[in-house]
Amino acid sequence: MCLHSNGRRFRISNSNISSNYSQNAYLMLKNNPGDHIWGVEAMDLNWLRDFECLARTLNFTRASNERNITQSAFSRRIKALENWVGLPLVNRATYPIQLTEAGQNFLPTAKAAIAQLTESRQSIRDADRGDTRFVRISALHTISINYLAHQIERIQKEIPELRTRVISDSLSTCCELLLEGAVDIMLVYYHQYVSPKIDDTGFERKDLLSDKLIPVAARDAAQQQGWHLSNRDGAPIPHLAYEQSSFLGQVIENSISIEALNIETIYIDGLVETIRRRLLQGSGFAWMPQTAVETELQNGSLVAIGDQSLNISVTISALANPTYFDDSARKMWSLL
Repeated sequence: MCLHSNGRRFRISNSNISSNYSQNAYLMLKNNPGDHIWGVEAMDLNWLRDFECLARTLNFTRASNERNITQSAFSRRIKALENWVGLPLVNRATYPIQLTEAGQNFLPTAKAAIAQLTESRQSIRDADRGDTRFVRISALHTISINYLAHQIERIQKEIPELRTRVISDSLSTCCELLLEGAVDIMLVYYHQYVSPKIDDTGFERKDLLSDKLIPVAARDAAQQQGWHLSNRDGAPIPHLAYEQSSFLGQVIENSISIEALNIETIYIDGLVETIRRRLLQGSGFAWMPQTAVETELQNGSLVAIGDQSLNISVTISALANPTYFDDSARKMWSLL
């Protein structure tokens, strides 16, 4: 079978799939090497990951949560994959859902494609490094900027020969990279009600830092507008919110009764740094990780506008499987 991704071809062989599926998919791509094939979008590797997740959970809600996207977006991606294959892969009329015969035949190839592409990517990365071994780390954007960078600088003073490669991305991508063995260490947030969608029984976990989400706003705007979350009267306080599907968005949703507060969401974003910039412009308030705004809280440009009861405790944790560490990764892990 041949998959098309960003103008490249990848040949996937798998004896468990019928020859018709492999031959037809190959001919479609061979004869139509452009970005669209017979009016069907080119293959997206995420569609295969989505399908594998759905085949495992047999539940659209659970699968979309695990993939960290909205259910509607997840459903569209499964439908896009079905359009690419040319047959329904999922029987949506049953509960729980079931794979169709086509879906059962296609699943082994989807898994093989994910595994082979991941292995190929890693081989290319290893070759690119030459003789120098990099410790590979995946981390959420805000952890990478506001915590990990400082830790790497500290550790490198103790291990001058240390070489690191950091991939800053979404929670779902960070988890996928760890599960695939594409990174040595992953840094994410943990919360008592919300945890990464990953089976961590096969990994060792280190809790590195207790952080907290604090409702903050620009000092001048808060003073001029009288913003404080204890106020129930007057105009609603503009709220700069996280995407509901993001980890921090889920933490806030599960920890705070938003509807009980006199606030109005005026902006939604998935990145802490973007929201931080809007905060400093006086656009509203947001729950921010203390590690992300520590400097601003100290110099007074940002102030807390809620009581202690509205602070939310989270933990920055590292996950890894030390069994596969080389010496560099083992040393770094010991010093985290």
